[in-house]
Amino acid sequence: MQTVRLTTAQALVKFLNQQYISFDGEEMPFVEGIFNIFGHGNVLGIGQALEQDAGHLKVIQGKNEQGMAHAAVAFSKQKLRRQIYAVTTSVGPGSANLTAAAGTALANNIPVLLLPADTFATRQPDPVLQQVEQEYSQAVTTNDALKPVSRYWDRITRPEQLMSSLIRAFEVMTDPGKAGPATICISQDVEGEAYDFNRSFFEKRVHYVDRKPAVERELQGAAALIKASQKPVILVGGGAKYSDARDILVSLSEKHGIPLVETQAGKSTVESDFQNNLGGLGITGTLAANKAAREADLIIGIGTRYTDFATSSKTAFDFETAKFLNINVSRLQAYKLDAFQVVADAKVTLEALSPILGEYKTAFGTRIAELKNEWEAERKRLSEVTFSREDFDPEVKEQFTQEVLNEYADALDTELAQTTALLAINETIDPESVVIGSAGSLPGDLQRLWNPTKPNTYHLEYGYSCMGYEVSGTLGIKLAEPDREAYAMVGDGSFLMLHSEFLTSIQYGKKINVLLFDNSGYGCISNLQMEHGSGSYFCEFRTHDDKIVNVDYAKIAEAYGAKAYRANTVEELKAALEDAKQQDVSTLIEMKVLPKTMSEGYDSWWHVGVAEVSENDSVKRAYEAKQQMLERAKQY
Repeated sequence: MQTVRLTTAQALVKFLNQQYISFDGEEMPFVEGIFNIFGHGNVLGIGQALEQDAGHLKVIQGKNEQGMAHAAVAFSKQKLRRQIYAVTTSVGPGSANLTAAAGTALANNIPVLLLPADTFATRQPDPVLQQVEQEYSQAVTTNDALKPVSRYWDRITRPEQLMSSLIRAFEVMTDPGKAGPATICISQDVEGEAYDFNRSFFEKRVHYVDRKPAVERELQGAAALIKASQKPVILVGGGAKYSDARDILVSLSEKHGIPLVETQAGKSTVESDFQNNLGGLGITGTLAANKAAREADLIIGIGTRYTDFATSSKTAFDFETAKFLNINVSRLQAYKLDAFQVVADAKVTLEALSPILGEYKTAFGTRIAELKNEWEAERKRLSEVTFSREDFDPEVKEQFTQEVLNEYADALDTELAQTTALLAINETIDPESVVIGSAGSLPGDLQRLWNPTKPNTYHLEYGYSCMGYEVSGTLGIKLAEPDREAYAMVGDGSFLMLHSEFLTSIQYGKKINVLLFDNSGYGCISNLQMEHGSGSYFCEFRTHDDKIVNVDYAKIAEAYGAKAYRANTVEELKAALEDAKQQDVSTLIEMKVLPKTMSEGYDSWWHVGVAEVSENDSVKRAYEAKQQMLERAKQY
């Protein structure tokens, strides 16, 4: 047996360079590069190995461990899970900062390789700097916090353990049915420890992602359900996008008259201007999609997890009449809502179903066009909404008075509505551009109102809805799509939570565009409070003397070296967007928007924890309303 003597970290880097993926006959390196923030746990191990020979790996210095991991997650998501970045951090706080990003990857089924350093395997110098101690076990380290948010987790305390651990990690990351974050914690002394590795371990390794076909029983059962239905609806989830199922979805929808509705992850699998695409389903969905789902007697879920936002907390469907057919590579997901399960790849399953369905037609007829036209009229209305200090929307919540809105208009010097700004952006940027969002009220406006006319140009992280993902994720998108403009749709609350990788984009010349909607507060949660009887309590950004906080975010961007704009009117916004297209450096457009000017839900409901006992009559009424809605929700 031929061997090569390497440190554990050198072996890791050498192995990463030899991992390839093959999908539909196309072969490419699986690991594009590695994000790093070096510290005492990894700089002398993985840092030394990368400095000595990084191979083809692109090495990018991050600014915050969570931020750079979010960028890696977004890269993988935009690449349809066919390429990844690895992420290395130091021990202790550095690895702890990965937890939110790991949870984001896990909730969204996105592969990413996390490589946090760990404490000493020998324990000789324990407790080392940044090491936590537990009385019940000396084996516990900060990295144990990553176990529940990892699809695969391991700790390396001997160099030879690396071989089996890496093979297992890559098996998990390249399996469509269980893809997610793989975490390998390497003891910092072991990173520098040498071992005689078998040379065959470093030979080119191709991970074949074969499309799993449906068996005949599954196909015949699925076809029978569809043929027996009058009004089936196809729910397009993220799995449909990862499967490249766009063409067959369009073909089936057109031939059989089946409307398409979308989850956040599934949106832009099929472009919005397709005649049978009724848009997003559920709490953040369109009126058209929600009406179609309510009428449906069969829900065909394609690669979806059926989250509460997609199902309106299980009130989106008529459970007395509707049946469910789930096509999913994950057996766990296929079983949801007591559906007929097809555990298989979306694209090949739909292609196999097509000839079996023959000349079947739904009973929707012209109803699909009626619903789509009705929604387009509402969307147009929202694009033309205007406000003035003298004439605000009379439907504003009673606690959020006209006087308060006037206060915001004066403090922020704006009368711009959030929906108006968003639709103006949709009209102005290039259709090939990619937009990204994650948290706050913007995901609702985006799913309802944003019309992507090109596939895979809508990137929403709504499996975890992690604040701070937006700016970091946009860097990941730019790394995945270097020839496209990438736009972060971010509220001021989320921007303040985390925007460290904005600087990384400037440092590495990876131009991104940050579109900052500033309403001076956590507007989405303020809405949640007030819709359930409470006041806007600690969700507005106010000073100690009760003045509205007005931050000049453009100055922050300028300090980083970005091109910054201030736009408080539609005209200013469009001009800024056009100029930003001409820039080579990252840009930020600060928009002051009025609170309570986002779109609201259409024929949907969200089950949240409302106080059962309260001194406030409006809270009591909200609790009673919740109990009434629960009667409509069938639990599975």
